[in-house]
Amino acid sequence: MKATCKRKEGKKTLETISTLCLNGILGSLFFRMYKSERRQQHAAKETEFLRLKRSRLGVDDFESLKVIGRGAFGEVRLVQKKDTGHVYAMKILRKVDMVEKDQIAHVRAERDILAEADHQWVVKMYYSFQDSGSLYLIMEFLPGGDMMTLLMKKDTLTEEQSQFYVAETVLAIESIHKLGFIHRDIKPDNLLLDNKGHIKLSDFGLCTGMKKSHRTDFYKDLTSASHHTKTPAFGKDFANGNPKDSKRKAESWKRNRRALAYSTVGTPDYIAPEVFMQTGYSSSCDWWSLGVIMYEMLIGYPPFCSESPQETYRKVMNWRETLIFPPEMPISNDARDLIKRFCCDPEHRIGANGIEEIKAHPFFRYVDWEHIRERPALIPVDVKGIDDTSNFDDFPEIDLKLPPSQQNEEEFRDPKYKDWVFINYTFKRFEGLTQRGPRPPLRKS
Repeated sequence: MKATCKRKEGKKTLETISTLCLNGILGSLFFRMYKSERRQQHAAKETEFLRLKRSRLGVDDFESLKVIGRGAFGEVRLVQKKDTGHVYAMKILRKVDMVEKDQIAHVRAERDILAEADHQWVVKMYYSFQDSGSLYLIMEFLPGGDMMTLLMKKDTLTEEQSQFYVAETVLAIESIHKLGFIHRDIKPDNLLLDNKGHIKLSDFGLCTGMKKSHRTDFYKDLTSASHHTKTPAFGKDFANGNPKDSKRKAESWKRNRRALAYSTVGTPDYIAPEVFMQTGYSSSCDWWSLGVIMYEMLIGYPPFCSESPQETYRKVMNWRETLIFPPEMPISNDARDLIKRFCCDPEHRIGANGIEEIKAHPFFRYVDWEHIRERPALIPVDVKGIDDTSNFDDFPEIDLKLPPSQQNEEEFRDPKYKDWVFINYTFKRFEGLTQRGPRPPLRKS
């Protein structure tokens, strides 16, 4: 009886061992097959990528859907890539303007930094290329518009709303500082909103810190006598420093803000005083700019806005006397303190010793820094589709035709417009070459 039981147990053990061996062999075989299949898929994807990378991308590969922005040096269009159906924002810059207006270093900086900065807080660039007349940046389309448009729609933001957007901008600025860059042009126009209402940083034309080719003496003209002239962005409500009530100031600022964004003069409202002085500055100059934006969110206009850029410059340089909080627009002590700690001498500025001192400020006491991008935005964005442009200005339909690939050849026959200054401008990101997107109908409206 015992012998029979032992034989049964031995047989069962052998069967178990055989099963385990078989499973092990099959498992090993399946694992090898899986690895082989993955290698084949990777090789096929790599081959496709190399093929696409060798192909020459041009403006004819895109269909223009709508002009969604225009600035002093170019315009931005919503476009659709014809072969994939994916929708992008195409930034177009005329080479002749870049040369004549001394913008070569700026466009080089923007292209290089967008290629380097692949981050959730920074607008993603998929391609850059050029033809004989223009430079093109193909970037992700963010249908939420920008902070400038949002602030123009609202009189002011609540402190809770301001806390949310300032906190997200803190993280966006931190992301480029970690890469070793200084943005130098933080302003509401450059804070874009995605389809869920979250912030992404854009426009790196004045960014510095990477290459000598990115440096230029951009700010010298702002302090010259030529800027005593008035710009269309400022009305007499700001003239001669005469105090007006906050509502009138906000209305005047918003009424003319769009013209300012499109002007070649620009505005020094958000620029730190040490940048004007050109005696040396650090990444903390971006925190000054954020303090000005926070003031605008809560009060309705920037603290140093004036009738002319020259007067604004004077106010910025004398910030100890001109940074005033109007009594008719009360804000909390925490908000006031944070603005003052942003807009102060660079050696005492919050953030100069690291991002943690900003995060620890009482104004942000309820912010979940780790998951802020996962929570709903404080002001919902109404987006009806991947090609919804309702959060952007309307432009005449005559502008919809993309510039021909060989435009401006006559202009570039002049030796001073040689293409060598734009060498190595082309860039292609891997997922941009291989992704497919939903196909909105090609349209012209």
